[in-house]
Amino acid sequence: MTIGLISAPTNLGLRPPAPTSVPGTAKAPEALREAGLHRRFAERGGHDRGAVLPRRYADDARPGVLRNHQAIVEHARRLAERIETLRADGLTPLVVGGDCSLLVGTGIALRRAPGRYGLVHLDGHTDFRHPGNSDQCASLAGEDLAAAVGLHWPTIADIDGLGPYFAPTDTAHAGCRDDDSALEETTALLGTVITAAQIRSHGAADAARRILDVVDRDDLDGYWLHLDVDILDPSVMPAVDSPDPGGLSVVELTDLLAALAPRATGAQVTVFDPDLDPDGSRARLLVDLLVTGLATLGERR
Repeated sequence: MTIGLISAPTNLGLRPPAPTSVPGTAKAPEALREAGLHRRFAERGGHDRGAVLPRRYADDARPGVLRNHQAIVEHARRLAERIETLRADGLTPLVVGGDCSLLVGTGIALRRAPGRYGLVHLDGHTDFRHPGNSDQCASLAGEDLAAAVGLHWPTIADIDGLGPYFAPTDTAHAGCRDDDSALEETTALLGTVITAAQIRSHGAADAARRILDVVDRDDLDGYWLHLDVDILDPSVMPAVDSPDPGGLSVVELTDLLAALAPRATGAQVTVFDPDLDPDGSRARLLVDLLVTGLATLGERR
C-alpha cells in the first residue's frame, strides 16, 4: 500500500522543559521535512496529506486534569478523522509527531473502524503512569499507554465511549529500560513486554517474533506501530524530552521496524525535539532510519 504522511505537530502532552518555555516537539514535523523525510517518501510513491494542528500549549495541569486536557481531546478527534480519511483513500497512514499524546487519536480512529486492532508500543519508557499507580498524573506523553488500554481517567481513556482503544492482551511494548517503574505492572497486564536490554541481548529478530506473536493474529484485523524515538540510546539520539541510557542502536531499531512495518495498519513517530538538535544532524539521522525501517509500511496488509 502507498504511505500517506500526516503531520501532527503537537506538544500538548509534555511538561514544560523549563519555566516559561514550551516543549519543542511541535517543530518536529517541519524539521524532519527540512531533513528530507517527505521528499524521500514521495520518491517512493508516498503522499503528503497535510497537517492536523493543535491548539496553543498551556501549562494548566491541576488535580484530576491533564495539561492541555481539552485541547488533547479535541486534537485527538481531528487526528482520528484524518487517519480515517487516509485509510478510506487506500493509504497507509504515517503520522509524524509531535508527542506521544497522539496515541489517543490513533486509538479513536481504530476503534471507530470495523474490526479489532493491536498495538505495538516502541518506547524508551512504558508510559504507564495512571491514577491507579500514581497521584502525579499530569502529562499524557508519560501516560499514553495506560490511557490507550483504558486505565486512565475516562475523560481521556474513554473519549466518546470508545475506550479502551486497545485491549491489554492485544498490546506489545518494547524498549523500556530495566529500571522502569511500571515494568512489573505492564509485564503482568500486556501481551508482551520486552526491555531494551533484552533486545540488545537477543536481537531485533527475536523481539519482532515475540511482538508479532501478540499482534499479528488471525483474530485481529491489524496493528498500529507507535514509535517514540527515545527508545534509541542518548548517544545517538539526545534530542528527546527524557533521554535514558541503555537504549537501542540505530541498526537495532531499524531492523526492528523493518520486521514489524510490512504487516502494520499504520505508524507514528513521536518525541523528536528539534530544539535539542541545533545543527540538524539528529533529524537527518532519524530520517535515514525511518525511510529505511518503514520502507515497506503496510505492504503486506
